[in-house]
Amino acid sequence: MKNFKRAKAQAALDWPKDLLSISDLSPQRVREALQLAQRVKEAPGAYQHSLTGCHAVLLFEKPSLRTRLTFEIGMATLGGTASFVDCQHQRIGERESVKDMAKNLERWCSVLVLRTFSHAILEELARNTVIPVINALSDFEHPAQVLADMLTLQQRWEEVQGRKVVYVGDPNNVSNSLMQVCAMLGVHFVLISPAGYAADPVCCERAWRAAEQSGSSVELSHDLGRLFGADAVYTDVWTSMGQESQAEKKRRDFAGYQVTPALMNRAGKKALFLHCLPAHRGEEVVDAVIDGPRSAVYDQAENRLHVHKALLLKALRNA
Repeated sequence: MKNFKRAKAQAALDWPKDLLSISDLSPQRVREALQLAQRVKEAPGAYQHSLTGCHAVLLFEKPSLRTRLTFEIGMATLGGTASFVDCQHQRIGERESVKDMAKNLERWCSVLVLRTFSHAILEELARNTVIPVINALSDFEHPAQVLADMLTLQQRWEEVQGRKVVYVGDPNNVSNSLMQVCAMLGVHFVLISPAGYAADPVCCERAWRAAEQSGSSVELSHDLGRLFGADAVYTDVWTSMGQESQAEKKRRDFAGYQVTPALMNRAGKKALFLHCLPAHRGEEVVDAVIDGPRSAVYDQAENRLHVHKALLLKALRNA
């Protein structure tokens, strides 16, 4: 009964039960999560017993290095425990219904962390359980990643409002979440992709509404000239997991959008380089950029740990 009591208490708090989309958070809640992640990073010892008695279950349909380890290490260093369930060979909902799985899991554990292909699976699981569900990646959004990205930029710049972030490449789950969180925090966002590759209209609409409130802007373009003045250039793989059949076509279509030193120079001499990793070196980015002095990719990876700890604390203790 412990999980049901915790869930009832959670319902009365401002932090949402589930984090499935970055839009589940208000701009103020985004800032609170980033502030908590920074505090956790600076004083980890102060939180080492915060989640004693809590247990996370990680249900992953996709391979993972950063996401799995940072959630597992995060739970352990907060005093909790974690169980990893490999769903790569038998997808969620295949062996038994999503509802039955949810109703079992809520009686054993405190929080569910999912890395799935289908965002609909996340939503169905969240509807059928009283415990928190965290999106650790779906085909639609990657909210935890972009919080780590914003934490990284905040550490570099102190204030992100008014800065310009340009995403170059394939519109995907990362760019869907990134455009929204940038708009929420007053960051000007530009997505540059080849013709025929469009950003998700739902996420665009959410981002445009958020930009109206924050005074920022969200722009979709095919013109690499829009890189000028960027404070950060972000890219991701051209072919996401599950899209391997499209790899050759995408290599041709995206050939001119590879992030090279010349492309970075079009942004400006001080522009940072961001990538959520893993990177396909020699495709979307060359070694000279990802290993160069303006690259912040390993800071992003480190900050996944601090952000995941903050999300667990918020979900389970409303810290």
